[in-house]
Parts: sequence; structure tokens; C-alpha cells
Amino acid sequence: MNIVVTTLNAKYIHTCLALRLLKSYSAPEFDVDMVEYTIKDPELNVVSDLFNRQPDVIGFSCYIWNVEKTIQIVKMLKKVLPNTKIILGGPEVSYDTEEWINRVPGVDFIVRGEGEETFKQLLHQIEGGQDYETIAGLAFRDNGEVKMTPSRPNLDILTIPSPYRFEEDKKDLGKRIVYFETSRGCPFQCQFCLSSIEVGVRYFEIDKVKSDLLYLIHNGAKMIKFIDRTFNIKRDYAMEIFQFLIDNHGGCEFQFEITADIMRPEVLEFLNDKAPKGVFRFEIGVQSTNDHTNDLVKRRQNFKKLSRTVTLIKEGGKIDQHLDLIAGLPDENYNSFKKTFNDVFALRPEELQLGFLKMLRGTGMRAMADQFNYQYMDHAPYEILSNNVISFAEITRIKRAEDILEKYWNDHRLDNTVEYLIEHVFETPFDFFQRFGDYWDEKGWGKIGHQFEDLFYRLQSFLVYEKTKNMKLIEGFMKVDYLLHYKQKPRKKWWDPSFSKGDLNTLKEGSLNDLIPSATLNLNDKGIQKHLVIEEVPFDVTKWINNRSLQLGDYLFIVYYHPKNNANEFFTSLMDQEISN
Repeated sequence: MNIVVTTLNAKYIHTCLALRLLKSYSAPEFDVDMVEYTIKDPELNVVSDLFNRQPDVIGFSCYIWNVEKTIQIVKMLKKVLPNTKIILGGPEVSYDTEEWINRVPGVDFIVRGEGEETFKQLLHQIEGGQDYETIAGLAFRDNGEVKMTPSRPNLDILTIPSPYRFEEDKKDLGKRIVYFETSRGCPFQCQFCLSSIEVGVRYFEIDKVKSDLLYLIHNGAKMIKFIDRTFNIKRDYAMEIFQFLIDNHGGCEFQFEITADIMRPEVLEFLNDKAPKGVFRFEIGVQSTNDHTNDLVKRRQNFKKLSRTVTLIKEGGKIDQHLDLIAGLPDENYNSFKKTFNDVFALRPEELQLGFLKMLRGTGMRAMADQFNYQYMDHAPYEILSNNVISFAEITRIKRAEDILEKYWNDHRLDNTVEYLIEHVFETPFDFFQRFGDYWDEKGWGKIGHQFEDLFYRLQSFLVYEKTKNMKLIEGFMKVDYLLHYKQKPRKKWWDPSFSKGDLNTLKEGSLNDLIPSATLNLNDKGIQKHLVIEEVPFDVTKWINNRSLQLGDYLFIVYYHPKNNANEFFTSLMDQEISN
């Protein structure tokens, strides 16, 4: 029997753990072929590729980002492969399952919940038995009638063979993200999350986890993302994995989803002391700092303790942090969300993701939709449009702020400029992102692309529109961010340079040699032109970057772009009378 499992990933670099779990659990009785596409692949291309494989069975893993496109693919496939059995599974079709199977006539079966055992039993029945009613967790058609079998109890995950050791995955381990699980389930009951439905947490055997991680690292994995809903809920287990990865990381990076307010001081001390810089990355769901809102969605959170954890990790300088917010939660109006944003931005996470509530099928939040007068998209991703305290116009405005947040903070292209603006120009960080977002939308820039330098032109335009004071100082910050972005001397600048070729030569003959390290002194005039940039700025850049101390004055900002190691090095020097003349 020719069996294919497939999915549409959001990006090429992503991989689907579900397919690998189905393949590993179905062996050795069934040889399952895996094939992955992306949501950007044309539907007809996907259909053609699957048709050429001539499968007897095709299983699709369905999520909110791919289910609508998957449905169109299934409709076409059934026309060109009418005898092929088509199976859907995954979180998106595990709820309201009868609705899904009625909506898509080309689907023969839907696997609900954990799919490994159900899928394997289904393959046995397709091959010979066809007694589908004996399989728990299944929806199927019987002479045109939809039948649903009882839900399946939780699988004993210790019986699952490793899904990480397939030969066909080896060649791409260094190019893609490996998704890894050490546990299933979540101890919390956040009503907007599907994990709240499952009771209890089940753990994989730790020696098996270590062995699989070591295999991935030794075979070239560069990024492993743990999908455990709360990695640090079992402290001893988490600490043992942390220590193991510290000892064996091999240059691989690891991302964990943690609950920050339960992290003990001794764990933080251990990580700040032992973790290599850049090896660990933490994703922390804050969602809201409004206690009433958190109570409504059954989210237990101590923001004071969370802030302590985030601050201590940041001070340790070893681990990047990605913090999440959700706009549109119950009884969080526009002003309340603004406070949430400012509360969290004050922690200065390396990345702050501003998301919007999605009314996922099967969640308590979707069941409460009428109580809070939620209006939301009929189809995936079911994002909210409004509720009883926040309007569609306000949601739209927050989306504009989110766009600027991505471009000007999360991408880390203008860190120094943004830091100055939110501390010294705008009343709050949210005011900067919101007002700039509104201006960006008014100019129509969201409908056209942009180059890197356009970010500077557009910010300058916005600040002039705002009648911002101290523009010379702000433009100095912008020059610094622009020059430090590059590892090689930029070919163009968005401003008129302070120094011409003749000025540089004059400086070299004067006191330039006193301003820059001896490593650059052997450069001839041509070398200076090729690898050095000198600009006038109205503050001491070195003091600002080292300790956020703003010392005003007339300074030279000197950037040397190393020709061999693709790096830059900067220096600041107070301009004396000889240089300024």
C-alpha cells in the first residue's frame, strides 16, 4: 500500500513533527512516505506532485494557517485520484469534526486528537478489515452517512519510536528548524489555548530525549525548538536538560517556551552562570497585565515575578527573550491594552510579538464568544474583529502599531534611535509605535515595499510631521544605527556625508592618527576611503552604547569596516579645534 503523509508548512525552514510521528509509529508494518510543501506553493503544483506519487492513502496535517488551502487541494485531488483514501488530522480538524467532514466531501476520514495510534489502526483497516467503527478517535463516511467513534484516551507516549532519526531528514538538518517535544500537555487552563483542554502533563523518558538530541546535534542541527507548552514546569527535568545541552550543544541553538513567574532564583542563577551566550532562547507568554482579564481567561500570572525573571535573564546577557502579547482578550479595551504594552515593553525584550486573539475551535474562549459579543473571522485563523469593549477601528489601529514594532524594534535596525525616542520624545513606547503606525498608513507605505534606507527616510518624515524637537540629535542616532547595521562600508547614505575625500585626507595629515587604533594606521589613502567612515554626531556614541549615558557635544563617529572578517568597529572622539577647522 502506497501511503503519503503531507502538510503545508508556513515557511520552508519549518518542519512538521506530526508527519514524523505518524511515520515512526506506523513502522515497521507500514512504510510511510513524508512530503512537505509550504502555503506559498501553488495548489496545482502540490496536486500534480501528489498525483505523480500515485498514493493509495494520503494524510494531511491541518492547522489554522493551512486548512483552507488544504481543502482546495483535497477537492482537486479527489477529482484526479478518486480511489485514493484521503485522511485529515491535526488540531484544526479535531474539533467540530462533523462540520469539517460535511464541508469537504472529498475527505474519507478525519483523525481526532492524538493521531499516532488511530492512524496506524486505520491503515490496517483500509488494507484489509474496513471495520472502522472499532477505531477510537475517528470520523468517517459509511454509505454517505457520517459516523463518529468515541474519543481515544491519551496515548502512552513512552511507546512512540523516535521521530527524529529518518535518513531523509539528515541532509536538511542544518537548514531547517527541528521541532522537538519532551512532554505533552499543560498544567494551566488558559481559555484561549487548545492545550487547556488536555488534563495533566506526560513526559518522555529523559535518557531517550538526551539520545535523540545528541543524534540531531551530531548530524548538523542548528536550531531545535522545543514545543512543550511549559518547559520549566517540572524543575528537575528541565534543569537536567539544560545542563545536558550546555555540555553538548555543539553550536546548536535551542528555543523553549517557559512560564517566567514560576522560575526559581536558583534556576536563573544557574543559567546566568553556566549557559553559553546565544545557545538558549526563551519564549514567554505574557498576553496581558490586566488582572481582571487574566482571571476571565483562567490565566494565573504574577507579573511582578515574571518581570523579575525577565530582568535577571536580560542582565545575565546570555539568553535572548521573546515575549508575547494578545490584543482583544475579554474586558481589555484599547487603553488597557496600551498599558499592557507599555508594562511589557519596559522590560525591553529582544523581541516583543503583538498578536491578536484567535477564537480557536474547541477552546473555552470560543465558547464564551457571545458573552463578550465577539465578532471574528468565519474561517481560519478566526481572528477577532471586535468585542464589547474594543472596536474594529481600534483593532485596526493596534495592527498599525504592530507593523511598526516589527520593523523598528523586533528587526533591531534602529535600536539606538528608538530607545532615545521612547525615553526622551514620546510619552510612552506605545505612543511612538501607534502614532508612527497611523502616519505610515496615512502615507500608503503599507501598500508598497521598502529598502533598508527607506526606514530612515520615513522615520525622518514622521518626526518632522510631529514637529519633533532636537532633530539634529535624533538624526545623529539614526546615522549611528545606519552605519552599525553594515559589516562592510555602505555604498550609499540617506544623508549628506560630513566629510569628503579631501576632508578625510586632511584629517589623516592632521590628528586622525590620534583618533583610531593602530591597526588601521597602515592603511593608505585608498584604504581609508575603502574601509573607513567618519561622521559628525552631537553626542558621545561610545558612552551611549556602553551605558545609555547621553553626553552632548561635537564628536566624530568613526567606523572601521574590517576587510577580512566581515565586522565593524567604532570609535568616538571629541572634536578639537584643529579637526573642526
